[in-house]
This record gives sequence, structure tokens and C-alpha cells, in this order.
Amino acid sequence: MIESLEELEEIKKKCQSMVTKSSTLSAGTAVIPVPGLDIGSDVAILMRLIPKINEQFGLSPEQIDSMDTESKLFVMTAISNTGSKMAGKYITRKLIVMLLNKMGAKVAAKSVTKYVPFIGSAVAGGISFTAMKYMGNSHIDDCYEIALAALENERRAHEVVIEVEPDFVDERPFPK
Repeated sequence: MIESLEELEEIKKKCQSMVTKSSTLSAGTAVIPVPGLDIGSDVAILMRLIPKINEQFGLSPEQIDSMDTESKLFVMTAISNTGSKMAGKYITRKLIVMLLNKMGAKVAAKSVTKYVPFIGSAVAGGISFTAMKYMGNSHIDDCYEIALAALENERRAHEVVIEVEPDFVDERPFPK
């Protein structure tokens, strides 16, 4: 469990760095004019990247299963509220392909442009980098929001409210 806002920020930065590296790898693969290589590569990259991000934020299925019932319920509700399709879930090829299909226009443009001599490969690489970066950073934002909500919920659960009643009340008039 993440214990501080500073730790959460550090995790976010680390994950953003992983996304940038993965995006660069995706762009490099997109430059190669071999049919289907870029899509297969993107699926493989995301199948490794998304579970790593989930784990960093404490949102892998195993980490959620190990939580106490109340925390698990809160996290699952937070995941549902963000609309995240990947946080707290087992990442399958089918899920990744479905998410890539939602980005269909960019993926299709990338596939077509790579066959235009010279400049097409560069454009395909740029589209691939941007699409991968967008998907990765969107997932990080979802995970950050969920982890922040869980952190705040944990803090509230451990707050102790102490009410002090005065033993003595001086009812004499205040001197003028």
C-alpha cells in the first residue's frame, strides 16, 4: 500500500518513464515496413507495460485480492468510478486488441503511411509513439486517481477525533 503523496508522485514519474521507453520502442518497430509487425509489437509491449504500471500503483489483481475486504471494496469502487478498463484486471491479448481498436484511426493511419517512401516510415513512427504514449499515460492517470483516493480513504480511516469537554466553565462576566 502506498503510504504518502510523495511516494505516489515518485511512482507516477517512474511509470511515465516506462511509458516513454515503451513508446520509443513502439515507434522504432513502426518504422519497419513489415505488415502486421507494428500491431503485434504494440500488443506485446502493452501486455508487459500495463501489468507493470498496475503493480507499481498496488493495483494488480493479486495485490487487490490481498487487501482486507473494506479496502478491496473501496479500490474496486474507485476503479469503477474512473472507468478504467485495465486497472486491477488481468491483462489479456483480447483486452489489449480491443483497446487498440478503439484507437483505430491512428492505428490504421500508421499502417498505411509506413508504405509511403521515406517520409511514411517517419510518420508511422510518430503516430505509433503518440498512440502508445497516450494509452500509457491515460492508464497512469487512472491508476494515480485510484491510488490517491485509496490513500485519502486510508488516512480518513486512521484519523482520530478527540473531543475535549472543558471541566470548568468560568461564567463570570468578562472585565471591561
